[in-house]
Amino acid sequence: MEPTTTLRERKKEATRQALHEAVLRLAVERGLDAVTVDAIADEANVSRRTFSNYFANKEDALLYGDRVRIERLLDLLRARPAGESPWQAMTAAAQTQFTQLGKVDPNWVAQTRLLRRHPSLLAQQAAAQATLEQELAAEIAARDPGHPDEPARSRVLAAVFMATLRCAFGLWVEQRGGAALPDAVRAAFDRAAEPFA
Repeated sequence: MEPTTTLRERKKEATRQALHEAVLRLAVERGLDAVTVDAIADEANVSRRTFSNYFANKEDALLYGDRVRIERLLDLLRARPAGESPWQAMTAAAQTQFTQLGKVDPNWVAQTRLLRRHPSLLAQQAAAQATLEQELAAEIAARDPGHPDEPARSRVLAAVFMATLRCAFGLWVEQRGGAALPDAVRAAFDRAAEPFA
């Protein structure tokens, strides 16, 4: 059961989400370079100061969706049975996440397309995902404390997992969603696991 959030926490989350959606809309309409923090704040109906309370810059706001998805994935991983191997637990958590999504969030698709047009964003996303990868590695290590190959094992598994997710979603976007996303992700995880089997 998820912890109860306060009204204040829900309002903060709604503001973060509104700013994230505003920067995506504006970047798609105008191009990222033409989007200013003031324009994002206006679009989200908040002040510039409010924007600055939540994000350091427009790129942070744009990449916020990644953080939300990874936090949700970490929660699902923590909920997996202790007897599963780290790879089984991670892939099952990802399958659960994509199945629960149902229809893929169009904001995620828009963000992915923007990233491909702006290499500087890819670098910023890679830096943010490196931090998230460390959190994932810590969760993996916690599933099997005392494993003789730690910390290398958990870091390699986390890196392979994150790379597989990025690749699977990127290919899915390129193919304009030909297969169902959960199926595309499952196939990518199966391919990634082959050398380890």
